[in-house]
Amino acid sequence: MSILVSLLAFLVAISILIAVHEFGHFWVARRIGVKVLRYSIGFGKPLWRRTLRRDDTEFVIAALPLGGYVKMLDEREGPVPPEERHRAFNRQTLWRRFAIVFAGPAFNFLFAILAYWLMFVVGVSGVKPVIGAVTPASPAALAGLQPDEEIVAVAGRPTPVWDVVIQELVSGIVDGRRLPMTVRTPEGTTTEVEIDLGKVSGKLEPGELFERVGFRPWAPPIEPVVGQVVPDSPAARAGLQKGDRILAADGKPIEDWRDLVEHVRARPDQAITLRVERDGRPIELILHTASREQDGQIIGWMGIGPQPVSLPETMRTEYRYGPLSAVARSLDKTWRDTLLTLKMFGKILTGEASVRNLSGPINIAVYAGVSASAGFSRFMEFLATVSLGLGIINLFPIPVLDGGHLMFYLVEMVTRRPVSEAVQEMATRIGLAILLALMLFVFYNDIARLLQP
Repeated sequence: MSILVSLLAFLVAISILIAVHEFGHFWVARRIGVKVLRYSIGFGKPLWRRTLRRDDTEFVIAALPLGGYVKMLDEREGPVPPEERHRAFNRQTLWRRFAIVFAGPAFNFLFAILAYWLMFVVGVSGVKPVIGAVTPASPAALAGLQPDEEIVAVAGRPTPVWDVVIQELVSGIVDGRRLPMTVRTPEGTTTEVEIDLGKVSGKLEPGELFERVGFRPWAPPIEPVVGQVVPDSPAARAGLQKGDRILAADGKPIEDWRDLVEHVRARPDQAITLRVERDGRPIELILHTASREQDGQIIGWMGIGPQPVSLPETMRTEYRYGPLSAVARSLDKTWRDTLLTLKMFGKILTGEASVRNLSGPINIAVYAGVSASAGFSRFMEFLATVSLGLGIINLFPIPVLDGGHLMFYLVEMVTRRPVSEAVQEMATRIGLAILLALMLFVFYNDIARLLQP
């Protein structure tokens, strides 16, 4: 069922974003006076088509929904009647062609602003940013952060939920700057601290933000009670059953699920003696862990999961803004997210951030399902984030993408003559090779994430 939800959410999301992008090209082309022959969402065999009498523009929904295109009248693609040559794309001035191509990414940015605005107006629910454990000698510990404190503002920005805190932390790490924070103690006293994120060393890997900063979000205690056992796993072979309470591992008392996880992860391919309580009676089991690779490290794995734990209502919150205030908030968030995305791309290119931060269609589909299940606001946030990504990527100066065409137009502005067809053809082949290599890599990243324990 979760796979079906993810697939449907992905198809809805990608169709909306493609439609928005291609509508940008379509709308500006029509306003300039260029004749549009076809507006297609998807590639391949048409599943639905309709032709409007005005200009006989054909609207198509095709079988492969991983892209789209707007086909315009163009003398380079076939004969054009003399009476319609003034409406051909290739006959337009340089600035008009530039505007038509640029409109696709521009509409992605405008859609992101709208989606963020809807998210802020409807309201965003989340978890209060309360600190859990703090790692000694870490940037968080050196800043004076303490367990159970709530982060109420970062760099002067209110932080009602963890999402805002995370964005500020990532931005601070990327810039390597000191980040002022306002925290509130459980007694209600607010204090100012400053965390030096320039001390965060190494590449920023996915899922390692809190580990690098030196604290983790507060979470309810998870009792060391087995909630599920993976068939044919080390745990199943050792005889562990659902409902077993783990009392000790190798003589070390286990008081929390995390204690057990840390003990097992540190012992790949080793025998562990477990003391277990079952039906009120203690028993002893010998478990031989398996080894798995995670984030470049070999860890121990036993194949069990905890019982479900619910977050207390006191830790949940929701915030929203009025329609006018939401405009400023959505513009600010779009700007900040765009800058952060560009900086992250830069860090990846220079090797300062891991290439495993890149996501492909599979991971996007997973997040589509998660966000859709979380409600309208979270789905709007997901759409805005992906729309920004599409807008930014399409502006990269890679032939085949909009940015590649814009690059040719900029060269034409400087040289006063069009780039030759031979050069454009060669650049297009290189661009296709780059895109294919990138697509294969992000697919590998996505599959590697799915296979992680």
